[in-house]
Amino acid sequence: MKMLINVPETVVADALRGMAAAHPELTVDVENRVVVRADAPVAGKVGLVSGGGSGHEPLHAGFVGPGMLSAACAGEVFTSPVPDQMVRAATAVDSGAGVLFVVKNYTGDVLNFEMAAELAEDDGVQVAQVVVDDDVAVSDSTFTAGRRGTGATLFVEKIAGAAADEGAPLERVAAVARQVNGASRSFGVALSAVTTPAKGSPTFDLPAGELELGIGIHGEPGRERRPMMTSREIADFAVSAVLEDLRPAGPVIALVNGMGATPLLELYGFNAEVRRVLSERGVRVARSLVGNYVTSLDMAGCSVTLCQADEELLRLWDAPVETAALRWGR
Repeated sequence: MKMLINVPETVVADALRGMAAAHPELTVDVENRVVVRADAPVAGKVGLVSGGGSGHEPLHAGFVGPGMLSAACAGEVFTSPVPDQMVRAATAVDSGAGVLFVVKNYTGDVLNFEMAAELAEDDGVQVAQVVVDDDVAVSDSTFTAGRRGTGATLFVEKIAGAAADEGAPLERVAAVARQVNGASRSFGVALSAVTTPAKGSPTFDLPAGELELGIGIHGEPGRERRPMMTSREIADFAVSAVLEDLRPAGPVIALVNGMGATPLLELYGFNAEVRRVLSERGVRVARSLVGNYVTSLDMAGCSVTLCQADEELLRLWDAPVETAALRWGR
């Protein structure tokens, strides 16, 4: 496989060095693999810290900045960061108002963030945690007990980040994050397998004429494999899976997300089909976002995430944000 890298061992460090060069508004600790808002800690503000294995960019470091995360920790590709990184991030952003850990539901992430919370509290940092578990495709997987954390992570980080920027206390920011997670569901589809730099070849076998319905962002198996489907057919299946579980009673925020190798031409076409299904089902889309936000390296495919949003969540979604990968209102 051809990759734009030097050697697999330095992929994450090289990416962080490049991020530092492109974004002077961030403090990038390449050695410890922690990305922090340059103005942190912000007086009186709850700090938001997230992180996970690299390979899902722009998640999470691309969402560090005003209106969203205070810091992010980058692990090796598809591997959780370690507790020391998380403690370092929490200490860097704590202003005395406490820190919220946003954790995707993968076993390594959950265990390491729990350990980091205990260590940070020993250092005098008040920590709350929210676990994101929005994927309806499977109830348990190779990497998780319970549902996987996927596209709703962006919703949680954006909306809770806005609440924190408004000066909400830690208990309120954590409650908003849990509300968003509880109101969100996702479903992903793979058109090709993912290739990690260390392996240099596809990590699983997906024949050219087939797709995987319900794929995980690390290439975990989904619900089933089928012969290749049209965009319309995929939207019917994926949106139905989400709506059967979420059953929204009001408007939604819709994320049509690319897995890394699907061009916007295809994603916008797929978004048209998603909106068709939602309209046929009587679901109103109040806000939408289309693009590559929660990716899986070079996997071709897509995911759909819906969040049932009341007026307060929509207000927080619309609040200004200024990060490397998401920005509006400033």
